[in-house]
Amino acid sequence: MLTRLHIQNYALIDEADITFDSRLSIITGETGAGKTILLGALSLILGQRADAQALLDKSRKCIVEGEFRIAGKRLKDFFSANDIDFQPLTIIRREINSEGKSRAFINDTPVNLSVLRELTSMLVDIHSQHETLQVLQPEFQLSLVDTFAGNEKLLEKYQSCFSVHKKISSDLYELEESEKKSAADLDYFRFQLNELDSANLKAGETEQLEIELKTLQHAEEIRSALGAAIHILSGEQVGVTSQLNNLLAQLNSVSKY
Repeated sequence: MLTRLHIQNYALIDEADITFDSRLSIITGETGAGKTILLGALSLILGQRADAQALLDKSRKCIVEGEFRIAGKRLKDFFSANDIDFQPLTIIRREINSEGKSRAFINDTPVNLSVLRELTSMLVDIHSQHETLQVLQPEFQLSLVDTFAGNEKLLEKYQSCFSVHKKISSDLYELEESEKKSAADLDYFRFQLNELDSANLKAGETEQLEIELKTLQHAEEIRSALGAAIHILSGEQVGVTSQLNNLLAQLNSVSKY
């Protein structure tokens, strides 16, 4: 049950703190007294849509916090399944900033709205003349039947076994996925090994390839330099080759002397 409701910076409320005892609590007042505002603030921690227009002071965030006594509600499996610390006095908090973005917490653990709604649907029932009562919900009907039949221990045993089953199923799924990944990795590694084997690599081949790459990268420069050298050696005007041939002829003509 709800034992405390704290509201800060919501609608017309700057800050309010309301406590409830274990017996019937009734909030009364004339039209405009603020009963609907309290209900609207409560709906926020039940997972309803957040609206930045509800902030009294747009420079501060809105905070609504509720304390619930949940001992005996058989909710430990829910807390365990969602990795939330179970506390007999559970605190649910909703924060809304000036941009309308909100965050939700259960016992200081961040949760999404679907988890928040799932929990609060088992804690609070808000109904009016136009809404159905909790008794029409299948989950409540099953809980009522189990309670009437005295199946608490049997239900706890079933829930415990089912929780173990889910954990084992999850572990099995992870192992199967890991096996698939390992098989895929093995195929890839074999492909890489075959590629390396077919490449027929040799010692020192990397250095030779680097030299060849450097030559190819400077091919145009090498071609230009060799062309210039050929021109110098064989040019018609001052070709070194023709001059050496002329020199050789002159020397041959006198070599007999």
